[in-house]
Amino acid sequence: MLWNRKTDAFRVGQWFHGRIYERRSDLSPDGRHLIYFAMNGRWKSETGGSWTAISRAPWLKAIVLLGKGDCWYGGGLFTSDKTYWVNDGDGHRNLRDCREVRRDTRFAPTRYYGGECPGVYYVRLQRDGWLLRDPSNAGQGDCTVFEKNLPKGWILRKFAHAQVGSPPGKGCSWDEHELENPESKSLLKLPAWEWAELDGKRVVWAEKGCLFASSIRSAKHLGEPKQLHDFNGMVFEPIAAPY
Repeated sequence: MLWNRKTDAFRVGQWFHGRIYERRSDLSPDGRHLIYFAMNGRWKSETGGSWTAISRAPWLKAIVLLGKGDCWYGGGLFTSDKTYWVNDGDGHRNLRDCREVRRDTRFAPTRYYGGECPGVYYVRLQRDGWLLRDPSNAGQGDCTVFEKNLPKGWILRKFAHAQVGSPPGKGCSWDEHELENPESKSLLKLPAWEWAELDGKRVVWAEKGCLFASSIRSAKHLGEPKQLHDFNGMVFEPIAAPY
């Protein structure tokens, strides 16, 4: 999907029959390109069954394609509108390249959180303004806590889980959230929020297949939740990229 955050209009992009590892993926600052790690399990194919790709958002068709062949490492981050870093600790094969973007060979994360999802996701969160609560223990246990300051004294807290034996309906990597305002002594437990972020002067979140937004009215109250889009009724369409 392409989400215009100025108008809250949505455009259907491209479907993929397989697994996209969203925690190893990133959008360029200008919103034009997507880097993602994907797996379809076709281990004898050209990509080896998994790959890192760069596409023109909201499409998935690769303009840069790096074959992987397993699910260790993979994916990456944008370091500018036109440059990207690859999470490449276990090797990729260059299958396709494009002059629209180029690989940043100088960038390195300031800290290593392992080769899988936290190694990209935790770096991305901190780049985007999230504060790591306990740096000494990050990535070592089942849960790593991040915080982001919101208007009116609110704090959005993200519990990033990485575990085997997750609750029903959760993968090995999943998030839950809460909102706290120390000034007004307000605490809102929000276990149904699967993703949440500050967007200007509002908080936006995903819950039960829908995307919501709410203004921040005061130190005690949020505005009435507004549903921006319901994705539950979507069904597969064989949509081709226009390039």
